[in-house]
Amino acid sequence: MVAQDAEADNSRKIVSKVVPSYPELARKMNLEGTVRLQVVVAPNGTPKFVEAIGGSPILVKAAEDSVYKFRWAPSKQESKELIEMKFHPQ
Repeated sequence: MVAQDAEADNSRKIVSKVVPSYPELARKMNLEGTVRLQVVVAPNGTPKFVEAIGGSPILVKAAEDSVYKFRWAPSKQESKELIEMKFHPQ
């Protein structure tokens, strides 16, 4: 499984990423696709809330679990960041 993420117009730098695990059901279905997530990031750089705004429900949970482990650079206020993860079976 290969998961790639794109930082589309993010205002804060990601300092730590976690690659999502490819769900077994998606592997059996040979499913690939892109999951788009909107993340509310606290001032200390930790995700407060993650909302899926696109993608297969089979892949969304793995993407959300991964993003909750991301860390962003600290900031004076919380921000909203858009994350895209592309899942490809291997």
